[in-house]
Amino acid sequence: MPTLEGVYRFLLTPRWLTLHVVVLLVIPAFVLLGQWQFGRFEERSANSERVTANIESAAVPLDRLAAPGRPVRADDRFKSVTVSGTYDPSHALLVRRRPQEGHPGYYVLTPLVTGSGTAVIVNRGWVKAGATADSPPEVPPPSTGQVTVTGRLRLSESEESSGIRERSGLPPGQVLLINSDKIGQGLPYKLVGGYVELTEQQPKPAAAPAPVPAPDVGAGGGLNLAYGVQWWLFIGIAVGGWILLIRREVAERRSSETSKAPETETATT
Repeated sequence: MPTLEGVYRFLLTPRWLTLHVVVLLVIPAFVLLGQWQFGRFEERSANSERVTANIESAAVPLDRLAAPGRPVRADDRFKSVTVSGTYDPSHALLVRRRPQEGHPGYYVLTPLVTGSGTAVIVNRGWVKAGATADSPPEVPPPSTGQVTVTGRLRLSESEESSGIRERSGLPPGQVLLINSDKIGQGLPYKLVGGYVELTEQQPKPAAAPAPVPAPDVGAGGGLNLAYGVQWWLFIGIAVGGWILLIRREVAERRSSETSKAPETETATT
């Protein structure tokens, strides 16, 4: 008759000890991975809620949130702002590599001079690329005279935030990043930190670039929540599989011991 100790002695063999170690390492690893995904879910959900609230906020004067030499706060991005001034077409720029609705094109940047030696970059919208890589796009000219712009306040872009690498040798009047510090170098006025993504202008222009769509807020980290649950389910699968293998091995060994018992009794008689 096999004893309980004898049946489970196999758990101390090298092969099974290795399996125990793997399971014991996998469990805390899956716990940490699940916690990390839940943390990302909370972070992205908070960011999604903040961006949504900022987009839907009532417009405030630009000078409440931005000023020359001061970067825009991350918590203020996408807030609606208003600013009045006159466009300076002599220092307008095109931003390369800005596809929209699946079509290649450019953003149109024009400084809006607000008076007292200050200005803000206004992204007036999007234009499609020219017929060839060397042909310039058709860009509607900015309005003349005093205008009031309403738009989303955006942070200056960098290589890290945009994923776009800077390079030299661009055609005159073109840039890759919307960075107020770099664009402001050599201008006859000081630029406000960040820039304004135009959503409305008074008086309305006769012709204008296509508006830039509002940012896609996304699912607020829903995928991270699903991944977190998935990692923790893997813990149950790992433990359940480990127990199942042990029970199967025990059943096989008991069956083997039982089948050997009659043979032993026959041999002794």
